Amino acid sequence: MKQFDCVVVGAGMVGAASALSLAELGLKVAVIEKHTPVAFSAEQAFDLRVSAISLASEQLLQQLGAWQQLQQWRMCPYKRLGVSECQSSYTEFDASDIGQAHLGHIIENRLIQLSLWQRLQQHSNITLLCPESLIKLEQHATEVELTLTSKKLRSKIVIGADGANSYVRKLANIGTTGWGYAQSAMLINVRTEKSQQDITWQQFFQTGPLAMLPMPGSFASLVWYQTKDEIKRLSALANSSLEQEVMQHFPSKLGRIEVINKAAFPLTRRHANQYHKGRVLLLGDAAHTINPMAGQGVNLGFKDVKALQHVIAQAIGNGESWQQADVLARYQQKRRTDNLLMMTAMDALYLSFGHVSPLVKLARNAGLTMVNKLPKLKNKALAYACGI
Repeated sequence: MKQFDCVVVGAGMVGAASALSLAELGLKVAVIEKHTPVAFSAEQAFDLRVSAISLASEQLLQQLGAWQQLQQWRMCPYKRLGVSECQSSYTEFDASDIGQAHLGHIIENRLIQLSLWQRLQQHSNITLLCPESLIKLEQHATEVELTLTSKKLRSKIVIGADGANSYVRKLANIGTTGWGYAQSAMLINVRTEKSQQDITWQQFFQTGPLAMLPMPGSFASLVWYQTKDEIKRLSALANSSLEQEVMQHFPSKLGRIEVINKAAFPLTRRHANQYHKGRVLLLGDAAHTINPMAGQGVNLGFKDVKALQHVIAQAIGNGESWQQADVLARYQQKRRTDNLLMMTAMDALYLSFGHVSPLVKLARNAGLTMVNKLPKLKNKALAYACGI
């Protein structure tokens, strides 16, 4: 039975990044994944699942050697972020205000995973087991025994990075709290009348925000939050009819569009009651799923990766036994409160903009207007959002 320092279950964006970050510390890592990602071709249509990668996440991807490949494929930098409910309260954040060339990049999730996957295949400390699935997990005093579809492994620790419906979390008997939101969201890839823009924007309505994420060339990713019934109706429309709905409801600054692809998904919040139990750790969506309103999902997952790497590197540097429970508990201490604060802030924003009271609306718009008049506060909030 093969022995490893760490077994990572799930080779998505966060799982692959965590495997690479620990392998860089000299740990012997195995990665379990069911599916091999599809190779990149420049002719492929843009995927619907994209992320707004922050400056901090960009730094991690550079450190892991994945960023260089992404630059050769496709990504879209943005320098400005616009937020509004009405024109009088429009607030814009600019990269130049915090001394940066850009605020982030819009990148397809599958390309981020693929670039990390290629690094997994090249790393001498990583054993990639694919296609393979976890069947059983047994924790013992000094190790974890994992039963897979075709073999068994032993490991000092196990990382569950297998998504929102994490099987590792279930096998470790870690409970969750959470709920579904009244809204759903629709992702719409469009060809735009206007050429590439350097801004991403979000406009809030009582029924939910509308957002535009710029994509390479004359393309964009639109996000439409609405009631579940309305999203269901919109999803059933032909692309030509959906184009008319977009033109009617989205701000005129979007210009004319052509719908290329679309998909809808429900909005849920789920938070693991603990990120660490025995020799099992949860990262990314396995630990927390958040309202995607501010696009912070994968950035929070990458923060988990950096925190775990820091904790283990510090323990090794201090001559501690890095796999001991008190060391692993430091990861949870670093991340759980921070993630909970971000989740709560997103819920407060969600509830605030859904409130029908004219007084609440007045307070919202006054708040956005005030942000424009307090540049130090505005820039501090922007730097925090970028992770710098």
